[in-house]
Amino acid sequence: MQMIDKIYIDGAFVTPHGDELFDLFNPATEQVIGRVRLADAQDACDAIAAAKRAFPAFSHTSKRERIDMLKRMHEAVVAKEDELYEAITEEYGAPVSRGRWMAQHASNVLLEAAKVLEDYAFTRRAGTADVVMQPLGVAGLITPWNSDAGFICGKLAAALAAGCTAVIKPSEMSAIQTRVVTEALHAAGLPAGVFNIVTGRGETVGAQISTHPDVAKLSFTGSTAVGKAILRAGAETLKRVTLELGGKSPVIVLDDANFDQAVPLAIQAGFMNSGQACIAGTRILVPQHRLAEFEARVQEEVARTQAGDPRDPQTTVGPMVSQKQWERVQRYIGIGTDEGARLIAGGPGRPDGVEAGWFVRPTVFSDVTNDMTIAREEIFGPVLSILTYRDTEEAIAIANDTQYGLQAYVFSADPQRAREVAAQIDAGRVLVNTLAHEPAAPFGGFKQSGIGREYGTFGLEAFLEPKSVLAAS
Repeated sequence: MQMIDKIYIDGAFVTPHGDELFDLFNPATEQVIGRVRLADAQDACDAIAAAKRAFPAFSHTSKRERIDMLKRMHEAVVAKEDELYEAITEEYGAPVSRGRWMAQHASNVLLEAAKVLEDYAFTRRAGTADVVMQPLGVAGLITPWNSDAGFICGKLAAALAAGCTAVIKPSEMSAIQTRVVTEALHAAGLPAGVFNIVTGRGETVGAQISTHPDVAKLSFTGSTAVGKAILRAGAETLKRVTLELGGKSPVIVLDDANFDQAVPLAIQAGFMNSGQACIAGTRILVPQHRLAEFEARVQEEVARTQAGDPRDPQTTVGPMVSQKQWERVQRYIGIGTDEGARLIAGGPGRPDGVEAGWFVRPTVFSDVTNDMTIAREEIFGPVLSILTYRDTEEAIAIANDTQYGLQAYVFSADPQRAREVAAQIDAGRVLVNTLAHEPAAPFGGFKQSGIGREYGTFGLEAFLEPKSVLAAS
C-alpha cells in the first residue's frame, strides 16, 4: 500500500494544505493499492504564486539554457523508465506493450521539444517590423488519466521551451505515476518554481487554476464537457486556451482495400490503449457490398484479441481504469443492443474466464447507423461500430457527420485515392494506411474535439504571444 502525501511546489516536496484522502486502485484486481492526499484550492494558489515568482527570470533564459534543461529532464525520466512502467501497469492496467511505449513516450516528448527549440526563431521580420515571440506567463496544465506521464511531460515540455513557468494538475487517479514523474523531473535540477505539480480534484484545484488571474495560459486534455467548462472559466480573464477533447474517429475502408491489411489496422485503431483513447477509430465505415466479407474478417481478428491480465504479453486490451468507467462502457453496450445494432463480437460482462477486474469484452456492433447513440457519443472503451456506405461521397459525408473532428483513418490499395479522401475529412489528423505518430506534426481537433494544437512548432507557439516592434530607421 503506497501512501502519497506530498505535492511539488517551488522546487520542493511539501505536505498539501488539503487533507482529503483518495483511494488508488489496481483496475486488474479491483484492489486498493494506495492512497493519495489531495491538494486543495490553497495549494493551487501557492503553486501559482511560486510559478509567478519564477517567471521573470525563467522567461529571460536563453534558448540554449532551456534546451539543456529539457535534455536533463529527458535523461531523468529515462532513468525512471522501469519504475514508471511498473506504475503504469499496476495503477492504470496498460498491457505490456502499451505500458512500455507509454513509459518511453514520457521521456521522448521532452527530447522532441528540445529538437523543435533548436531550430525555432523567436524573432523574425515582417515587412519593416521585428516580430518577437514572447512567453505568455504562468501556464496551467490539466492532464487526464489515460496517459498520465506522457501528458504531464508533453505539456510541460512545450511550456518550458517557450519560456513559461507551469502549474500542473494531473488526474487524482494517477497519483503513483505522477509521483514517479515528479521525482524524475525534480532530479533534473530546474530552478525552483519553474514547474509545480499539485494533484487534486478538478472542482477545486482545476477550478482555481482555470480562474486565477495570474494564470495566462490553460492547456487541458480530457472530455469535451469539462473542456467547455474550462473555456468558460478562463473567459473572464481572457486566458489563452488549448483544448484537446473527445473524438469519434471514423475509419474509412475504401472498396479497393485489402482486408488482410485493413482489418488488423482497423481493430488496432479501435482498441488502442484498451479503447481509452480520444483518437480511437470507433466508427468503421465499409462498402455495403463487402460487408459480409468484412464482418467475417473482423470476427477472426477480434477472436485473436486477448483482453485480460495486463502483464500477459499476449494481452492487447487491459481493464478500464475504474469501476465507473467499466459501468459506463457496459451501459453503452446495452444501448447499442436496445437501439437495434447487431453484435458480431463481444457483448456485455467480463471476458470468459475473467472473474475480477474492470475488464470489458472487446465488442463490435454491425448494422449501425450514424444516428445511433453508439455512433454519436464517445464511449471510451473497446466498443466499435460498423457502418456501411454506397459510394465514396456517402462515406465522406458519414465520416464528417459528427460533432467531433480529432482524428480519422483511411485505408485503400491506392495511396493517391486515399489521400484525396483524406483531404475531404474534417479532422485534425488523418492517417492513411498507417497507425503512425509524428511528433513534429500538430495534433488537435476540429469542431468540438478542441481548440488549438499541440506538438511541434504549433505546440510551442501555443505558449507564445507575437509582439511587433516597429522603429524608425
